[in-house]
Amino acid sequence: MAKRTIVMMPGDGIGKVVLPEAQRVLQAVGFEANYVPGDIGWEFWCKEGNALPKRTIDLLTEHKIGLFGAITSKPKDKAAAELSPALKGKGHVYYSPIVTMRQHFDLDLCVRPCRSFKGNPLNFIRRQGDGFFEPPVDVVIFRQNTEGLYCGVEWTNPPANVRTALETHPKMGAFKHVPGEDLAVSTRIFSRGACRRIVRAGFEHARQFGYKSVTICEKPNVIRETSGMMLSEAQIIAKEFPGIALWDTNIDAQMMWLTKNPEDYGVIVAGNMFGDIVSDGFAGLVGGLGFACSANIGKDVAVFEPTHGSAPKYEKLDPPIVNPIAMILSACMMLDHLGETATAERIRGAIAKVVAEGKVRTYDMMRLTGGPGVFQQGAANTRQMTDAILAKL
Repeated sequence: MAKRTIVMMPGDGIGKVVLPEAQRVLQAVGFEANYVPGDIGWEFWCKEGNALPKRTIDLLTEHKIGLFGAITSKPKDKAAAELSPALKGKGHVYYSPIVTMRQHFDLDLCVRPCRSFKGNPLNFIRRQGDGFFEPPVDVVIFRQNTEGLYCGVEWTNPPANVRTALETHPKMGAFKHVPGEDLAVSTRIFSRGACRRIVRAGFEHARQFGYKSVTICEKPNVIRETSGMMLSEAQIIAKEFPGIALWDTNIDAQMMWLTKNPEDYGVIVAGNMFGDIVSDGFAGLVGGLGFACSANIGKDVAVFEPTHGSAPKYEKLDPPIVNPIAMILSACMMLDHLGETATAERIRGAIAKVVAEGKVRTYDMMRLTGGPGVFQQGAANTRQMTDAILAKL
């Protein structure tokens, strides 16, 4: 069989540090592929006016699979200020390249597993009598990835036709006398087809892997139209999956309950913003963003990434201090997607052994403040963590 080609997009900051570590693990475990570099991130915004150049889109169009590190995004005014002088005033507008990628390829399914590794000192614990109990957390968040508040339909000082349309709604009366330049509007758009697709994907995952419930995490009591649409579609689809309970929670209550009874949840489905929030909340129970992996899946293209940021202050440290596990677990999700499940499980098993053994821990696992001084306190560097995982393979 011909080798697969993987588009490698390190991006910004620590993305450039952790992506090579994932590649080391993939090569060590015998996954044969060609790795081609793809340009993405702040550097290309500054010098080209485009954080996701067309050449990278073309690579993903051709090869279908990408591994992505991290990006740096900044507010509109700061982005404009850092643009190359030769490009200023020429109509360039900064957009998050990962959001642009999701929308361009319709990567509408974002899958974020949050599973605890036994022995991780960062795992959630609960007081039980005079002692403590560590409940196992195994939650998979299905986040609608292309719509909602992240769809990009927004204005400051909305055009007259937009404002006129908005003012046909009686609730806009409260803003009737607000000057346009003092008014910012972001829309939250759900479509029925996208709701059906993310809900169905959540139920199918629950059935395939034995989860007993699917929870719709939205806010239909207040955001009645959009959250209400997702919940109503879930109630219809749930009838096709007997034996899997349909629950629904409000996002605010869910953030409380996830620290009271996280072991009760299986698959959670949410819109873009609420899925982003609840997945970070559950990630905090299983070790933080150093263990948080994700997949962005469309009908043709799939891109896999850790959910942590670019942390540019750590990029230049030598040796590097950051935890590569989230990136390596994202590579495991890629292997699952490609049908290499046994290989992915080998890697996850090696990670589990390293974590349980407790001899090699990066600074975040030791609850240390990041910086070059962490090594004097016993923290492993990035490469040492990868080396330990390779040894367990």
